[in-house]
Amino acid sequence: MTAPLDIEGPAAPPRSNGELVFAEPWESRAFGMAVTLCEANVFTWPQFQAALIARIARWESAPTEDAHWSYYHHWLGALEDVLDGGGSVSAVEVTTRARTLGQRPIGYDHDHRH
Repeated sequence: MTAPLDIEGPAAPPRSNGELVFAEPWESRAFGMAVTLCEANVFTWPQFQAALIARIARWESAPTEDAHWSYYHHWLGALEDVLDGGGSVSAVEVTTRARTLGQRPIGYDHDHRH
């Protein structure tokens, strides 16, 4: 099963000439994680879409001066929401793990000798 990606509407991913657009590597990884977990039946695509639409709607209803638009920040937040809501992983676990990873030195996972 492949996740049906909306071509239009608030949950539609950014595209250019019909191709998905990712500004940063983490965006494509977040996209891939959501699709893979959906295909593994961790959650349904409608559940994910609803979470994404809700995230975007919250941002639109309460924008702040320092809040810039980032589709994939909302995507990642929606992924956290469905995983937390389904009991797969809690939001606290995600935050703790992200904080731990963020404290590692740059290049920690990469061997620069090759």
